[in-house]
Amino acid sequence: MKNIYLALAIVGGILPWALLLPFVQAKGFSPSEASSILFANGLTGGLTADLLISSLVFWLFMGSQRREGAAPNPILFILINLFIGLSCALPAYLYALERQNTVAA
Repeated sequence: MKNIYLALAIVGGILPWALLLPFVQAKGFSPSEASSILFANGLTGGLTADLLISSLVFWLFMGSQRREGAAPNPILFILINLFIGLSCALPAYLYALERQNTVAA
C-alpha cells in the first residue's frame, strides 16, 4: 500500500493544479473572487463544504494519531493540505505513516 499512497500523493499534487493553473493564468487570483466562486451555486458550495469538512476531519485524525503514539508530525501535512490540497496531503500522510510503521517494525 505504501507505494500506492505515494503514487496517489503525486497524482493528487499534480492533477488538481494542472486543472486550476490555466484558470488562474486566464483570470488571475483574487481571494475575494475565489471565495465567491467556491460558493457560487449549490453544486460548488456543496463540494467546497465537503472539502472543508473532510480537511478538518483529516487534521483531527492526524492529531489523534499523534497523541496515541508514533505518527508523523501533522504540521507538514496541514501545510500540504492548505497549499496543494487534500488529494495530495491525505495519501502523503498515509504514505508517511506506512513508512514510519515499516521502519519501526
